[in-house]
Amino acid sequence: MKKHLLAIAVTALAAGSAFAQAHDTLAKIKSSGSVTLGVRESSGLSYTLGNGKYVGFHTEMGEIILADIQKQLGLPKLDIKYQPVTSQNRVPLVTNGTVDLECGSTTNNATRQKDVAFAVTTYVEEVRMVVKANSGITSIKDLNGKSVATTTGTTSVQTLRKNERAGGIDFKEVFGKDHADSFLMLETGRADAFVMDGSILAANISKSKNPADYKIVGEVLSVEPIACMLPKDDPAFKKAVDDSIKRQIKDGSLAKLYDKWFMQPVPPANLKIGLPLSEATKAAWANPNDKPAEDYAKK
Repeated sequence: MKKHLLAIAVTALAAGSAFAQAHDTLAKIKSSGSVTLGVRESSGLSYTLGNGKYVGFHTEMGEIILADIQKQLGLPKLDIKYQPVTSQNRVPLVTNGTVDLECGSTTNNATRQKDVAFAVTTYVEEVRMVVKANSGITSIKDLNGKSVATTTGTTSVQTLRKNERAGGIDFKEVFGKDHADSFLMLETGRADAFVMDGSILAANISKSKNPADYKIVGEVLSVEPIACMLPKDDPAFKKAVDDSIKRQIKDGSLAKLYDKWFMQPVPPANLKIGLPLSEATKAAWANPNDKPAEDYAKK
């Protein structure tokens, strides 16, 4: 009986330690000497140049966070592996441990907070819509009877539906598999508008064949805090990530990074996105917090 109880105790201890290890990202990084950063392929904050090269405001900020963590852990070298994620698979890839830190364009909301944790907000997004400049569409009410593109697995889908119900407008939703696909629907006439985060819209316009053919119009549909996503119940890792972000805010390097990616010419086409730092983002930096989107909606 004693042996049986001892076996149960040992099993429970092993399971407990495995659980702790699964939620101790700093220990995992230290022992492996590597870390996996979740990135996006066609977002305004994180995108690819091809050949496994990922850039953007949030991508570079994530690399700086990981450099700070490397120093904290006293590692002579840290191998960063880049894992492209989509709107559909980003949360599962963080929860199953494939991705250690995701710095793409993820909205921090109460639903996602049940499965993952978020670092302090580093960008406050305004959801808008982009249309062809000659379309005559200037507002949501002009979307009646039109086709509207949005990206599968994003919060913009819910935003669209709320506005559809509230305004008594009837439009057809078409879904792109990623942001580039959604913009292509607008470009090729399969959609009359593309509703998404302003930064993503601005980035896709800047990369298009004729940027002057498009414009961002209409009401701000929602205001959403964007933050890096990390495993839930790992306070030491969250603190390390938050401390790095707060340092970048305090020493002015995050503002310089924002200027580099939004107010200066950027690859691949050496075009300027031209999206000045918003008052909402400035406010988030002045008082770093990890409040979900629902708290912003209460204002």
